[in-house]
Amino acid sequence: MSADVGTPAPLATGAPAPLPEDAGQWTARIRRRAVGAFPPERLLPDRQPAYVASWIYVFGVLTLTSLAVVALSGAVLALEGPSWWHQSRVGLFVNSTHLWSVELFFFFMVVHLWGKFFMAAWRGRRRATWITGVVSFIVSVGTAFTGYLSQQNFDSQWIGTQAKDGINATGAGAFFNVLNFGQMLMWHILLLPLVLGLIVVVHVLLVRKRGVVPPFPAKTAAAPALAGDVAPAPAATGGEKIGEQQ
Repeated sequence: MSADVGTPAPLATGAPAPLPEDAGQWTARIRRRAVGAFPPERLLPDRQPAYVASWIYVFGVLTLTSLAVVALSGAVLALEGPSWWHQSRVGLFVNSTHLWSVELFFFFMVVHLWGKFFMAAWRGRRRATWITGVVSFIVSVGTAFTGYLSQQNFDSQWIGTQAKDGINATGAGAFFNVLNFGQMLMWHILLLPLVLGLIVVVHVLLVRKRGVVPPFPAKTAAAPALAGDVAPAPAATGGEKIGEQQ
């Protein structure tokens, strides 16, 4: 039996080969741009440069790991509610896990940011990578602030009453009411995490695309002068040249 003329030959993976007339479709164009910008060998590389073994490069991964624990424990707390995390032993454990994972998240992120700052991580067309990292830290501060306001205890009440006047003085109190538990909870578990997650994904993709920033090249010390070497004559300055011409 002969095969149909219009049916493309199947690939090794079992999927049909793309037709030439499909190259102009928007799905094909998006796919080509995505593969060109983020090749699979860059998204999931098999090897990394030798300098990545340094301890300063570990804090980025530790930040992502602690963020995953924060998201997982926070999802459990959001599903169970305040009564569960205040009265149940398991709830208290998950609540403590969420709190300490947030503490570790900020510790790792601050060390990561300072380390990349002193390494000038914006070198080599990595400005967008650096900016997304800084913006993610700022959004994380807002997410943590709304989390403290959502604890439903005396600590959150004190933070809310103290922050109310300051936020109202800026004019933001009209749409950001720190004494409204429902509003702060939605900011904490829905709006800000979505923004933070999107920025983190873009940050990781940029790291994969541009690669991790290399350390500064080592400074080569000048060779010490030996006995008997003749020192080079100093270069004439502009004033000495004018004096010679006069």
